[in-house]
Amino acid sequence: MAIRPRLLVFSMLGALAISVPAGYAMYRITTPGVDAVLEEPGLVDIPLDDDALDAPGRPLPDIELFDTSDAVVRSGSLVGAPAVINVWFAACPPCERELPDFAEVHAEYGDRVRFVGVNPFDDSDRMTQFASERGVSYELWRDPDSAFIDAIGVAAFPVTYFVDADGRIVREAGVLNAEQLRERVQELLS
Repeated sequence: MAIRPRLLVFSMLGALAISVPAGYAMYRITTPGVDAVLEEPGLVDIPLDDDALDAPGRPLPDIELFDTSDAVVRSGSLVGAPAVINVWFAACPPCERELPDFAEVHAEYGDRVRFVGVNPFDDSDRMTQFASERGVSYELWRDPDSAFIDAIGVAAFPVTYFVDADGRIVREAGVLNAEQLRERVQELLS
């Protein structure tokens, strides 16, 4: 039995016309309160609820990472001073948008809070160039085998961890602008 091409096309279009709205309806029903915003074609920014991300008191994992010269550094070396750890990568549009704000706030608080960018995907050259083009001058570490992001439980990018001097994660946050970052850094210092 031969299938007519015209009939096949109409059948596929009909299935698509039914499945796309049904899929969206299922998403809205099963995910209350989440509105996805299409920033650019193919890119979706889902606003994160800061309260859902809070993890007060969870210890910062001590994981081996690499600095920009490929020397080994450990995340545990952050214990002893308040720290802001921003997990990002170059192909992430929300990461790109927030890096200049992180550079700005680092310039204000970098003498009292240690800022570190952790990148699980880019090589040292790409990471350094991308960050410096956005004004970043704080420490950049690579996580090429994703050991840090797995240990800390990263589910979306970017994500920022606020760590107290005792090495405890006191807050997590999704995308931040300069004002929001400044508020959280002030909380970290108080």
